[in-house]
Amino acid sequence: MSLLEQFLPAFLEEVVGDRFGRYSKYIIQDRAIPDVRDGLKPVQRRILYAMYDSGNTPDKPYRKSAKTVGDVMGNYHPHGDSSIYEGMVRMAQPWKMAHMLVDGHGNWGSMDDDPPAAMRYTEARLSAIAMELLRDIEKRTVLFKDNFDNSTKEPVVLPSRYPNLLVNGVSGISAGFATEIPTHNLREIIDACIAVMNKPEMTVQELMEIVKGPDFPTGGLIMGGEGIREAYETGKGKIYIRSKAVIEDVRGGKQQIVITEIPYQIVKSKMVNAIDNLRMEKKVEGIAEVRDESGRNGLRIVVELKKDVDAEGILAYLFKKTDLQTAYNFNMVAIVNKAPQQLGIKQILEAYIAHQKEVVTHRTQFDLEKAEDRAHVLEGLVKALNLLDQIIETIKASKNRLDAQNNLVAKYDFSERQADAILTLQLYRLTNLEITSLEKEHAEALKKIAQLRAILESPRKLMNVIRDELTEIRDKFGIDRRSVIQGEVEEIKVNLEVTVPAEEVLVTLSREGYVKRTSLMSFTRSGGELGSAGVKEGDVIRWGMGLNTLDPLLLFTQKGSYFLLPVHLIPEFKWKDTGTAIVNVLPLAKDDRIVGLVPAKTAEFTTSAAAEDQVGGISAGPMLVFITKRGQVKRTPLVDYATSRSMAIAACKVGEGDEIVKVFRSDQPDDLMLITEQGMSIRFNQDEVSPQGRVAGGVRGITLKEGDSLVDAIPVQGDEGEILVLSDYGYAKRTLLLDYPQQGRGGKGIQTFEFKEGKRVRPNGTKLISAFHVKEAVQLLALTVSGAVSEFSSENAPLDDRKGQGKLMTAVDRGDVLTESFRKPLSDLAGTNESKLQS
Repeated sequence: MSLLEQFLPAFLEEVVGDRFGRYSKYIIQDRAIPDVRDGLKPVQRRILYAMYDSGNTPDKPYRKSAKTVGDVMGNYHPHGDSSIYEGMVRMAQPWKMAHMLVDGHGNWGSMDDDPPAAMRYTEARLSAIAMELLRDIEKRTVLFKDNFDNSTKEPVVLPSRYPNLLVNGVSGISAGFATEIPTHNLREIIDACIAVMNKPEMTVQELMEIVKGPDFPTGGLIMGGEGIREAYETGKGKIYIRSKAVIEDVRGGKQQIVITEIPYQIVKSKMVNAIDNLRMEKKVEGIAEVRDESGRNGLRIVVELKKDVDAEGILAYLFKKTDLQTAYNFNMVAIVNKAPQQLGIKQILEAYIAHQKEVVTHRTQFDLEKAEDRAHVLEGLVKALNLLDQIIETIKASKNRLDAQNNLVAKYDFSERQADAILTLQLYRLTNLEITSLEKEHAEALKKIAQLRAILESPRKLMNVIRDELTEIRDKFGIDRRSVIQGEVEEIKVNLEVTVPAEEVLVTLSREGYVKRTSLMSFTRSGGELGSAGVKEGDVIRWGMGLNTLDPLLLFTQKGSYFLLPVHLIPEFKWKDTGTAIVNVLPLAKDDRIVGLVPAKTAEFTTSAAAEDQVGGISAGPMLVFITKRGQVKRTPLVDYATSRSMAIAACKVGEGDEIVKVFRSDQPDDLMLITEQGMSIRFNQDEVSPQGRVAGGVRGITLKEGDSLVDAIPVQGDEGEILVLSDYGYAKRTLLLDYPQQGRGGKGIQTFEFKEGKRVRPNGTKLISAFHVKEAVQLLALTVSGAVSEFSSENAPLDDRKGQGKLMTAVDRGDVLTESFRKPLSDLAGTNESKLQS
């Protein structure tokens, strides 16, 4: 038979599945998940038992940690020494354990995640409360099993005289299971345990009147009553832990934020660095310095603020952006009958009570056996003292000790145990005083036996014993609650002023879609003129306005969508830079384009602004006016466009084949003039257009002739100024606003420009491309199909009647007609700081 024939074939999936199944079972049961009865992982249990077994107890001097790690590794835990020492370190750190189980001496690490000294330098012993976990372990209270090499025995579970799983909590990850149980207050948990013993049908809601929630050793504010209730019922829930922070006034009119408690399991040094990085990166304005002043007097982190800043706002920002506030997710999984289970608080307490019944029963049986044995011996001694002379004669007549023992059993009906005790009796015990003492001890032994039997026979008395011992531990080791419970989760609201410095800036958007934000300093240093702006060849600035970094900017597209873009999110460039494509800032569709920019103020989007006078159930106040190519007009309150979304949102319903021509802001219901391509116009009051919702489509503003379409819309007031119209051939003329009477909405309108016709007549255009309301001389820019730009003054346009034919303002080549015209942006910088659109 060849060597290969001695092996059986096996499938890889079966082999791997079998091996991984065994490994998973091991790490779930014997590594990462705690036992529900004593709340300990195997390595923790072995550390505590090894220290107890070697006499490393609170009443003895400290002993080197390396000695304990060696005992554990050699006798119980055949793994690396680092895993054992790490488990020992955690049980000695007061910021991780509600009640430390190991009393450490030396450098055991810090809240800054500093590592502890090596095990050869540190010393340790069991803490006083750890002795309560091990109390009575020698009285057969728990089962023992063989260790890994069958050289000694180790406990399967500790007696655990208090509910350690809930008191000290646990955190662990295994294959397919993880556990996260927070620490609790010892007094509350013991009181809850006693309450369940007194009233087994108690509900979780009733339990929560006793156990308010977790109690972390690091303190802090716990928010989320609903999360706690859910966790206590199902084993899963979410809460928020907030640092304890106060705002203090200091000299010079300044303030500082002082943090004295931080969330559980947060590394203090990393949190301090994170706050300081916010300061250095200028993500939050107003922090002057961050200092960690923690020391012997406790934790203290100071965030020093600059003068006249919003301290409450900065604190709210720190809660939101750093670990000053964190989420904690309950996942209460423990080993129950050798299998992992997700448990609510009542199930954990019930499992612990059942464990204590077993522990106390086994201990009582052990004590009863000892007491009965002692009573039996005392009974024999008392009987022997009454027959002292005869017994002495019997012993003297015997050949040896064994013969004497047999003679006592045969002659006086003693048991072998009694006969042995008589033979070992010391002579001084024959005095009258000692005889009386033995009789008294015998009576006490009988009394103790009766008490122990009563405990075993009565479940009520058994419960009383458990209750009394729990009360004793509560009174001895109980401490006041360290974490404060707040039922509701407080929403964090961060004012924009905290993160963004208020600054007046210039925002420009070019015709080809390049946007930039520029400081006034850069604008001034570059000459303070539009001509010095950096644009690509053939491009021109279409919109330019002075805004504040704290304001939002609304951008509307021809297809009826809009974006709300906070000014501070517009990339900052020098005035001579080109800027960045708008598609890098907004998710603008390729087949869509921007047709209007409207500045606003943050305050205009608040609920107070929305609560102004109602018009037909819709808020009044600032309005947005939409005009479409087919002559539709819509008015909608500006407040309806408040949003926190960064994607495109519907701004106006646009019909098939139609598009938005213009969007502008109207703070007062002035008149509205509509101008068509074929030279028709209509003037009516905006009040004739009832305010509608955001996604409405509007109403008819003008009735268009066949083939005509709307080209521009102008808000006007009174009769001051002129209306300037410009054709695609560069002809323009001005007409007094007084010549345009107010009409009713939806009519055909009146003529505002006459096109020249005839073979011998030089044409003045085929359509109008724009219109303006001018009260004084303004500079206008005109663009041709090829992208050529020309500039002219409105004063050069002749003043004519409505049917005037205009005068040539800018010459155009045949086939390269004008496509659009607009006011020169930023031509009057004094007006830019009023955040008004220069269009």
